[in-house]
Amino acid sequence: MDGKELLHGALPARLAFYGACATPDAVASGLQDFLQDSLCSPDRSGWQQEREGAPEPEEKTKTQAPCRNPEHSPAGDRSPGDPQSDNLENSRMKRAAAKHLIERYYHQLTEGCGNDTCTNEFCASCPTFLRMDNNAAAIKALELYKVNAKLCDPHPSKKGTTSSYLENNSKSAHNNSCSERKMNKKEVHGPRDDFKDVTFLSEEKVYEILELCSKKEDYSPLIRVIGRVFSSAEALVQSFRKAKQHTKEELKSLQEKDEDKDEDEKEKAASSAAAAMEEDSGASSSRLSDNTQGDNNIHKLGPEEVSLDIEAVRRVYHRLLSNEKIESAFLNALVYLSPNVECDLTYHNVYSRDPNYLNLFIIVMENGNLHSPEYLEMALPLFCKAMSKLPLAAQAKLIRLWSKYSAEQIRRMMETFQQLITFKVISNEFNSRNLVNDDDAIVAATKCLKMVYYANVVGGEIETDHNEDEDEEPIPESSELTLQELLGEERRNKKGPRVDPLETELGVKTIDCRKPLIPFEEFVNEPLNDVLEMDKDYTFFKVETENKFSFMTCPFILNAVTKNLGLYYDNRIRMYSERRITVLYSLVQGQQLNPYLRLKVRRDHIIDDALVRLEMIAMENPADLKKQLYVEFEGEQGVDEGGVSKEFFQLVVEEIFNPDIGMFTYDESTKFFWFNPSSYENEGQFTLIGIVLGLAIYNNCILDVHFPMVVYRKLMGKKGTFRDLTDSHPVLYQSLKELLEYEGSVEDDMMITFQISHTDLFGNPLMHDLKENGDSIPITNENRKEFVSLYTDYILNKSVEKQFKAFRRGFHMVTNESPLKYLFRPEEIELLICGSRNLDFQALKETTEYDGGYTRESNIIRDFWDIVYSFTDEQKRLFLQFTTGTDRAPVGGLGKLKMIIAKNGPDTDRLPTSHTCFNVLLLPEYSSKEKLKERLLKAITYAKGFGML
Repeated sequence: MDGKELLHGALPARLAFYGACATPDAVASGLQDFLQDSLCSPDRSGWQQEREGAPEPEEKTKTQAPCRNPEHSPAGDRSPGDPQSDNLENSRMKRAAAKHLIERYYHQLTEGCGNDTCTNEFCASCPTFLRMDNNAAAIKALELYKVNAKLCDPHPSKKGTTSSYLENNSKSAHNNSCSERKMNKKEVHGPRDDFKDVTFLSEEKVYEILELCSKKEDYSPLIRVIGRVFSSAEALVQSFRKAKQHTKEELKSLQEKDEDKDEDEKEKAASSAAAAMEEDSGASSSRLSDNTQGDNNIHKLGPEEVSLDIEAVRRVYHRLLSNEKIESAFLNALVYLSPNVECDLTYHNVYSRDPNYLNLFIIVMENGNLHSPEYLEMALPLFCKAMSKLPLAAQAKLIRLWSKYSAEQIRRMMETFQQLITFKVISNEFNSRNLVNDDDAIVAATKCLKMVYYANVVGGEIETDHNEDEDEEPIPESSELTLQELLGEERRNKKGPRVDPLETELGVKTIDCRKPLIPFEEFVNEPLNDVLEMDKDYTFFKVETENKFSFMTCPFILNAVTKNLGLYYDNRIRMYSERRITVLYSLVQGQQLNPYLRLKVRRDHIIDDALVRLEMIAMENPADLKKQLYVEFEGEQGVDEGGVSKEFFQLVVEEIFNPDIGMFTYDESTKFFWFNPSSYENEGQFTLIGIVLGLAIYNNCILDVHFPMVVYRKLMGKKGTFRDLTDSHPVLYQSLKELLEYEGSVEDDMMITFQISHTDLFGNPLMHDLKENGDSIPITNENRKEFVSLYTDYILNKSVEKQFKAFRRGFHMVTNESPLKYLFRPEEIELLICGSRNLDFQALKETTEYDGGYTRESNIIRDFWDIVYSFTDEQKRLFLQFTTGTDRAPVGGLGKLKMIIAKNGPDTDRLPTSHTCFNVLLLPEYSSKEKLKERLLKAITYAKGFGML
């Protein structure tokens, strides 16, 4: 019969028997029986054959009866290498995959996905969905399967629930497999050619089958066994289990048992097996029942332990993957396994009932060929989608297990998922309408890569016990009413900083990792960054919808440029929000409109004017700090579109870090500034410096500050440790390192105590005891580690505690609601604040645009770049300062500046001018190269202040 007759003729007839009550269970039973007949029968419909990729038989054998299960055919009818046997095996695997898909379609039509805002017209949760009876739903499920219609992901409220239809099917599946399990628990004596009684694998069994196949030079039996086991979640979970390891006490107890004791144990084992089977019949996920390989000890496994013999799996893969035919069996099996696993995890809550379900993911990920092109098209995307459905607890356990792997093994898994993401990105054309966020394969691979990333973090060098104390006083909220309050609603609780739930489950953050197994940079996928529409992705990040994925939730895969763009959107939206609230507040209260953070300063008194104004704002209404900054220099005509703010920050930084002020000390050898523990400035001054730093990030300005990396780590909540001395105090670090490595007697040879000396602001020596009565406690080989730890803690933390807490508090006044900590690592925070130190003028030239009549081929433009290339490093920095308002390259390098060179009239004696707000250089068409160089050097050397052209 053709597809139309199948859907509208045979199925209603089959369901008529069950139609009297038309319950879901009855319909399910009819649907399953029909599915088995239609997929197994030799005269199955053409559309099913087309879906399976099998050719239509030219003639039918009249004596051949439909078979419900190919495995139940007489063994004598088939030989190990018989093509008919292979076809029947493939039919069984395809039937299992089709059954699960049709189950999901039926469940979607009758119960829905649980998302009230679902837009799938074939989902019961969609508001526009027209309800249908169970018979119609069964027919529709087959139609949807035929056309490969969209399947909804279940809403969280539906996860873990199972419809009566699915429960009925799982009970049936359990009953059908009971006899196989009983056979499986008996030792198989002597090899059989078909190996039909092998329903799970061990290393020994694989080698036994392999040896037999090698002797006969026919690998068909092994291929069929692999196809059967590796396409079944139940079989794969039971495979390659560790042998139970008995303790000495257990062995002694076993030796003392007599025959009566043995009989009692047998009775108990039989009772336990019966109870387990009774429990299995109540839920679909219980198919994965206890067996002879140690399942009864699942509850004894630790958080990083599994019942799987991973080394045995690796040895088996190593032996088998060299054979191309056997490799294709793994590939095909994975295609059929993945949809079933996805269904189990999505609807059946299988992991919570059997933690051993995690074994199959470990087994599949040990396949060293997952990254090969054959897997990238279908098998690996399907597996990633299934793996991404793992519950949080399962992900955490998998991460802890993988964290014990070597760096090479972590890199192999990382490259597998990265290759899939890259392959999918370059194989499709993504744009603002066709978003990469909507590609299921890329999203699933990114979620899987996230697990590898955290395994890389947990497996690295971790410091979880060196955290800064939180600020004692919370940052005050705005005194202004929120938009909701102005409209008569109660104030809503503001969300705190975003925290990754996986980090919470693991108890580890990225910043805790001093050195990962492989560098963080290897997890960045540049092709993905190139096609990512960051404005759309940021929207999904903020809205947190269930059906839209944001790559900002996986910041490890994004480069600094992309993350900076996301932070820019966040800052701008917060600025606009503050502006709208201010406007509405002024209308309600009748006060003066002030939508910007305005700073009017005198150039000669910039510190006094700016810091006094910022101090008043911080005391009266800290929320004003989150408005857009607008700077005016008194007596100057410049309008701040970004360029005036850049110069303001530059001048403030020059003044603040002047060693004569005494707030910071400067190390000539490292070129770094450090907090002066003897500073006479009050805490408020350091708070204001923190505000300036936060405002620079918030307003996307680059500062010429020189802090060691430990400052940015401390801003992110970590204390300074001995390793941080390498760049902040390298001389001290080397001395303490030599102390730790000294092989002689420290007490006799060095004669030092737990008292240290340092100098104050004026160079006077000061003494400090690291411990009580430290001057009388000698340092020995036994306590030298304690001395180094106390010395480091004093230099980096305790001696500057008062100054740094005030500094950090000011910084958080501006950035406390920002996703800064969530997105960036400390070295990336430094890049945000200071910009890139690498000045690549070739990249700047390639991205520069021309206007007003100039082109890339104009003679003056060629002369201009020749002159710029001939500049010294100092002159190049002056040129950048003159053109862009800062002498640093932005995040991503000079190529991200997008400078414009515009024609500013014919030959003249006027100097070049610039619009630093927009990175525009106005260049007259000078008559000679020499005049161009002379005018340009004079402009960049003496440029200061703003005027109107």
